[in-house]
Amino acid sequence: MTQDRIRRWKLALGDDDMSDLSSRDQRLSQALSALYEPSGKKGKGGLGASAPKVSRWLGDIREFFPTPVVQVIQKDAFERLNLKALMLEPEFLETLEADVHLVADLMSLRGAIPEKSRDTARMVVRKVVDELLKRLQAKTIETLRGALNKSQRTRRPRHNDIDWPRTVRANLRHYQAELNTVVPETLIGFARRTRTRADLDHVVLCVDQSGSMASSVVYASIFAAVMASLPVLSTQLICFDTAVIDLTEQLADPVEVLFGVQLGGGTDINAALAYCEKKIEHPTKTHLVLISDLFEGGDAKSMLARVATLKQAGVNVIVLLALSDDGRPGYDARHAGIMAGFGCPVFACTPDQFPDLMATALTRQDIAQWAAANDIALIRGSAE
Repeated sequence: MTQDRIRRWKLALGDDDMSDLSSRDQRLSQALSALYEPSGKKGKGGLGASAPKVSRWLGDIREFFPTPVVQVIQKDAFERLNLKALMLEPEFLETLEADVHLVADLMSLRGAIPEKSRDTARMVVRKVVDELLKRLQAKTIETLRGALNKSQRTRRPRHNDIDWPRTVRANLRHYQAELNTVVPETLIGFARRTRTRADLDHVVLCVDQSGSMASSVVYASIFAAVMASLPVLSTQLICFDTAVIDLTEQLADPVEVLFGVQLGGGTDINAALAYCEKKIEHPTKTHLVLISDLFEGGDAKSMLARVATLKQAGVNVIVLLALSDDGRPGYDARHAGIMAGFGCPVFACTPDQFPDLMATALTRQDIAQWAAANDIALIRGSAE
């Protein structure tokens, strides 16, 4: 067996005799053993409940592993060693690798965060929010540009409204060989519509904030804030467990939205849909996106009847079982099948797919066709 293979096996199995390994490999082994070896095993030290010790350990694993692996190890530490209490210490918070799951943990601990740690917690959340906005905002705004009326053209368009393919074709005779480009004399673009509030498409994101939906809540809040910034949409964000909270007024600041969410508790989807129903003034212009695993703790029969009523009234009801990168979620298959039977698209969606989904919904195109083109499996309808 080669020396490198022996090294790898020792690191994988946690051999007690590490004397023939380099000092760096010994530190790597100790960092993993602190988490994954039984605390009572001879020669193995756990992380204990010391914030400085855990902070040093986090520094070690960041040195040894890439960020995605660090996030997995960090998540394992929270679950195996009950480190959530340490997250309330500002010095410890500063050392953590921030991601969506960490934000969800902070949201779940919101009520327990002491005054001394609140600014640091907000800083961590702000960092993740800014990264998500950088990743998702531009595509969302570009995709959802509902202000453009593509049926009408103008020869005096604003820069962002120029239809470049038509403009180039109309100006081919002005091709400048020495510059190797077309110099357009006539610009062709889209005319903007003047729309009243009654004309606006109304988007309601109704989000289950039970613990299993944590990352979906984070992403939904980000998208709600982005869509609320578009003057051509009327956007609401409703979060619920057994109570309903309307966070629409906080959408100008996604961080405030996230600190307004309280993860955990039970689930009353029917009560949330009843609240949303009261807010709908123009059903045929309303798109209701229910983001939930559909495990109803309230009146399931009334919940299903309410979905059917909304659908029959002309509301474009879309059910997302998850809005996350985490893969296929657990969900109530019976409720999902019944809602699909009402004609509601029911499926899971990644954040990168969400802007295209909403563009398809806002233009009333066939979501089933869009899902098939994006290799997304829709839940099949079933009888109640």
